[in-house]
Amino acid sequence: MAVLEGLKPEKVFQYFEAICQIPHGSGNTKALSDWLVDFAKARNLEHYQDELNNVIIIKEASAGYEASAPVILQGHIDMVCNQVETCTKDMAAEGLDLVVDGDLIYAEGTTLGGDDGVAAAFMLAILDDDALPHPRVEMVFTTEEETGLYGAEAIDVSPLQGKRFINIDSEDEGIVTVGCAGGVTGIGAVPFTREAYEGQAFEIKLSGLRGGHSGTEIILGQENAVRTLGRLLYELQEDAGTRIVTLQGGVADNVIPTSASAVIVAPTADKAREVFESCKATFAHEFKVDTDFDMTLAETDSALDPMDEDSCQRVLAYLIGTPNGIEKMTIGIDGLPQTSLSLGVLRTFDSEVEYTFCIRSSVDSECEMLARRLECQIKPLGGTLRREGPYPGWEYAPVSPLRDLICKVYKEQTGKDMVIEAIHAGLECGYFSGKIPGLDCVSIGPDVNDVHTPMEKLSISSTRRTWELVVEVLKQMKA
Repeated sequence: MAVLEGLKPEKVFQYFEAICQIPHGSGNTKALSDWLVDFAKARNLEHYQDELNNVIIIKEASAGYEASAPVILQGHIDMVCNQVETCTKDMAAEGLDLVVDGDLIYAEGTTLGGDDGVAAAFMLAILDDDALPHPRVEMVFTTEEETGLYGAEAIDVSPLQGKRFINIDSEDEGIVTVGCAGGVTGIGAVPFTREAYEGQAFEIKLSGLRGGHSGTEIILGQENAVRTLGRLLYELQEDAGTRIVTLQGGVADNVIPTSASAVIVAPTADKAREVFESCKATFAHEFKVDTDFDMTLAETDSALDPMDEDSCQRVLAYLIGTPNGIEKMTIGIDGLPQTSLSLGVLRTFDSEVEYTFCIRSSVDSECEMLARRLECQIKPLGGTLRREGPYPGWEYAPVSPLRDLICKVYKEQTGKDMVIEAIHAGLECGYFSGKIPGLDCVSIGPDVNDVHTPMEKLSISSTRRTWELVVEVLKQMKA
């Protein structure tokens, strides 16, 4: 028996569960993409698939809507794969273990992928229901959104006729998003050399921080496990003379790291333990809201020599000395960051440590300046910075008939006014607005909490209400 069987809307949850059983982390979307193509073929629907696994499926207008202008619905099919340390699931090969807890759905030990499996489930449910009234619907399933919006950047939009565009990748019901920040990924690399060093090797593990989306949730001021690791390693180096063997943390540039680890060598084991316990007490005092935070120190063996002293200093200087978090808030819009960055991934390779930052801003020049600051800081350390995946922002449009229609229907259904806002996160709407001149574009979605983390949860009732909103909006698009 399906875990989500009986939940309403039935087709939406039927398809969401089917999607959850097909591994679809970023870079691993071929199977789900092919499944979408098979879905279209089985229903004789016009469809397109490209080399990045983007899929477009088109269904012609229902009876009476032939004269209505087409509408595009869009979402991405890749998800962030993140899991608790004790979870042994291979997310590249295994489906998710879904759990229903009252009004919430989550995946046991892993991310759920409600961001953005919900969009795909909505679109499939519409395509599979011939009783729903709608104009020509052009369903766009993109890939690699979580790693840099690469699917939206590359997709060929020539099959699309629509000038109205509904992105279903927002995580708050009752809010219609009408603009977003642009950004770029900055990847710094600091070289190091190793040398023999006498002492006891230890493995350090930090875990249990809240994490979250580095765009929408960075305003909450979450602790960053990678940066916290840097603080700890610096104290150990200064007070206990330790050297770094390896250090790592984070899963994706757009996720605030929840865990991090390192292997070190301490010339005096007892002193290292003393400094570690002192730092642990300090962090416990500072991180009052992170009640699950924990850090451990355990003896281990290392086949590698540690980095020499100069390398350790340079590696840590960049780790703890770079900016991190909100740089500037938007004047005139309460609670909206204008410019920020987050150190999302830290990795040790053969001869260099790599730092991956997610840089965001609604002002292009500030995004550029922040990237240059990272570059200025790394050059004196003998390192380099490269940029990947720049993506455009999405500018607010003062006139939007689609936005007005969605707000009207929402008021009719709930009696409440819909909140209109711009967000600090990146959305694919920026690319589509640039590719399709005159596009009238909005983003909506049901409540999905703690996205990009193993605590991610999707609201069942919010999904139902958002579905009813989308269906009624399509119904009222009759010419």
